[in-house]
Amino acid sequence: MRRITLDDVASLAGVSPITVSRVLRKPAVVSEALRLRVNSAIDQLGYIPNVAASRLASSRTHMIGVIVPTLYNVIFADYLFALHEVLIAAGFQVIVVNSRYSEIEEENAIKALLGQRVEAIIIAGTHHTSLSRQLLVRARLPVVETFELSNDPINLNIGMSQEDAGYTATRHLVERGFRRIAFLTGNLDHRAQSRFDGYHAAMHEVGFKSLEIIAPRPRHSSVALGSELFGEMHDRGDLPEAIFCTDDNLALGAMQECRKRRIRVPDDISIIGFHDLEFAACAAPSLSSIATRRYETGRLAAGKVLLALDASTRSGLEQIDMGFTLIARESTSAHAGFDPPQTQ
Repeated sequence: MRRITLDDVASLAGVSPITVSRVLRKPAVVSEALRLRVNSAIDQLGYIPNVAASRLASSRTHMIGVIVPTLYNVIFADYLFALHEVLIAAGFQVIVVNSRYSEIEEENAIKALLGQRVEAIIIAGTHHTSLSRQLLVRARLPVVETFELSNDPINLNIGMSQEDAGYTATRHLVERGFRRIAFLTGNLDHRAQSRFDGYHAAMHEVGFKSLEIIAPRPRHSSVALGSELFGEMHDRGDLPEAIFCTDDNLALGAMQECRKRRIRVPDDISIIGFHDLEFAACAAPSLSSIATRRYETGRLAAGKVLLALDASTRSGLEQIDMGFTLIARESTSAHAGFDPPQTQ
């Protein structure tokens, strides 16, 4: 079947191809009657404009590139929803690329997005290869690094201190009277490593020994993985008094495994998660967690991109700390018979 062309639309509407192009690219400059006639012809024929050709003829592409480390974990859903909500309303298309927690794949994604002539790039993360950083700097377009605070931001940086959040979660357990506190994660990426650094600092501060439970190979955080890792730990006879999980899904899995093995939460063991996902408040028992502002981060990142694309408000380096909130719930009740240890 022959592809419908712009000339076909022009012929049916009784106008020139240039007029059809003007209606598509700059509808505000043509009369309403002419616009309706051309659009009616487009609808009748099912014509799909050649967007790539239009971009080549213009200095603007109205495309924003977004790179996330995974599409598997629900923590990025709120963030991506917020980005789409703001950018699409402003007339931009959003291209989302999954780097799969690989800095090399992120580098390839940056090359591909720049090849698509995106007008800005938003990245979940602050750790990049040296080439990725060079490409982003040389591109001279708005770059927003999110989810973490960088010691050396490229342009705009909106995030939180993952290390401080890890410290706060662990300190919460310490102040509840627990001494044997485990750190559980499935993937020790940069953010999880920073949370571990915070965990280790809090444990070292009071003279407690760290106990890491890390998947033997990188795995996506999931309820199933949390259950599996807790089960393996229990089978080794190495049950701690409390666990800091780097993700609420892992925490929920650990709690479910506790239920299977008749281990009571929080009577026998306390568990805290991370991100305060929707189910945390209605879990049984309700799950303590570190609340992160993912939706707000997405909206702010998108808003900053729109401002940066306005030549009159283009800005230099800027860093915004979104902070976090400790949400204490039933899963981390105080350990009976212990007094909170003092900082050494």
